[in-house]
Amino acid sequence: MSDAAGELEDGRKRALSNKQVIGFIASRWMRRPGPFFLSAGIMLVAVMFDLSLPWAAGALIDAVASGPEAGADRAWRAWAIFMGVFVAFLTLRIGVFGVWNPFAAANMKELSDEAFARVQGFSSDWHANTFAGATVRRVSRAMWGYDTVSDTLILWLGSALLVLLGLTFSMMLRWPVVGLFALVMVIAYIALNVGLAAIWVRPYNLVSQAKDSAVGAALADAITGNAAVKSFGAEDRETARFSGVTEEWRGAALITWTKFVLAWAAQSVVLAVLQAGMTGLLLWLWSRGEATPGDVAFAIAAFLLMNGYLRNIGENVRNVQKGLDDVESVAAWMREPPQVADRENAPEFRPGRGEIVLDRVTFGYAGQGSPLYEDFTLTIAPGERVALVGPTGSGKSTFVKLVQRLYDLDSGSIRIDGQDVAAVRQSSLRAAIAVVPQDPALFHRSVAENIAYGRPDAGEEAVHLAAKRARAHDFITGLPKGYDTLVGERGVKLSGGERQRVAIARAFLADAAVLVLDEATSSLDVETERQVQQAMEALMENRTTIVIAHRLSTIRGADRILVFQGGRIVEEGRHGDLVARGGTYARLTAVSEGVG
Repeated sequence: MSDAAGELEDGRKRALSNKQVIGFIASRWMRRPGPFFLSAGIMLVAVMFDLSLPWAAGALIDAVASGPEAGADRAWRAWAIFMGVFVAFLTLRIGVFGVWNPFAAANMKELSDEAFARVQGFSSDWHANTFAGATVRRVSRAMWGYDTVSDTLILWLGSALLVLLGLTFSMMLRWPVVGLFALVMVIAYIALNVGLAAIWVRPYNLVSQAKDSAVGAALADAITGNAAVKSFGAEDRETARFSGVTEEWRGAALITWTKFVLAWAAQSVVLAVLQAGMTGLLLWLWSRGEATPGDVAFAIAAFLLMNGYLRNIGENVRNVQKGLDDVESVAAWMREPPQVADRENAPEFRPGRGEIVLDRVTFGYAGQGSPLYEDFTLTIAPGERVALVGPTGSGKSTFVKLVQRLYDLDSGSIRIDGQDVAAVRQSSLRAAIAVVPQDPALFHRSVAENIAYGRPDAGEEAVHLAAKRARAHDFITGLPKGYDTLVGERGVKLSGGERQRVAIARAFLADAAVLVLDEATSSLDVETERQVQQAMEALMENRTTIVIAHRLSTIRGADRILVFQGGRIVEEGRHGDLVARGGTYARLTAVSEGVG
């Protein structure tokens, strides 16, 4: 199977049906039934006036054709009715937006908010396997896709169908042959539009949508990693790589657009047949004395009205299909249960002294042949300082992720202060665990906001105190706007050591009973490291502390060192005892000191 064919087949398998996506959108409409039905009612009245226009035009032509001798008053009355109908139609069509626009804006906001909340709730695995740029693109497209589908179905497509059906049935009552012909052509035109859009165009449109998301993903990936790009002088290489992604989008989009154009050509043929048939039939009836000049004028006005609506239907069907495809990803997310979910009515976690118990824990990552942890049991006492060491992949980082409940266990339980982490609200659990990662991620917000992220209600004095304890106050006050300085995306305006100290200040301010340090001094120079180590000693006081150690020199004072290998603890004890034992830890220490 070729790449294009494979992508096409993958698009078919992934996509929700149009019916499912429309159901998702309709559920948003029903959250505000008052404005929705009021808008629909105004449009229905507007349709009635629109249907009256050809008849009013025909009556005006008949009045004029009878000559001024027959009565100018009749012609002026017909003109007044014709203009009154037209003005009423325009007033209602424009006025409906006074109701519809606030309704649409509120629903678009809710859709974006809920999509963001759902994405936030997905697991770390989901985020690790999904480009952030593509996710952003999908959420923004879904918001506007909802707007396109809603506007088109309710304000344009629905009214167009009512006008077309109303005209054909009214003609059928007066001229059965003309009405029947118009009805057959209208049905054929609509069926052709829907069939081409849903069956012929949509699969390729899904592929081009995926390529569009890939463009966003590639763009965000390269821009986020701009520092690495510049450090390797790889601007031209990244430009060429991005050009390859946009070239794939260009090819896919061109196929989709070509199919839309061919569909439009087929629709134009049907419109030409409709025009020739309607006007020809009325002209034939006029030649037989069975139709007046006003009737012929009615036919021309009706065709012009139908032609406009049918062309709009063709365009609107394409817009609806594109809008449905734009919404499809978010609609699918809303049907996807969270990978790590709170139990129903889960209570808040109640922070205590920080005892951690892993009781016969078994856990393995999806796709791995065997579990990383199997029947793993460990107790960390309140206030104990425990260091985790071992080679990459031995289970150190997984240990911390499981304590935070970033993944669910296959079996067993983890309890903190006697509470099963799987039974409490995740947000409250994680708020009770302060984490200082090796590479802290800061938000493009002020320094003060980043420090107070774990305690957004903290006052200025508390933020400054936390910064002082983390030895960060001096460099912060030297910034252009001090604590109000924006740090840039992911903190790029700060040095590695400055970012680390902001993260440590954040942990000071969080004041959690459980503290996780992922080699929190690795980015600091020797002098700053000594200062921060002193600050961290105060931070660790009376807290349960888990240190993931990469440089073993930083954990000599730990109460207990756990040596991991293949998801098992192969040695444990204090630094001196483990070195004297001459086992795995002693060898790791020798290597570490040799490298140092």
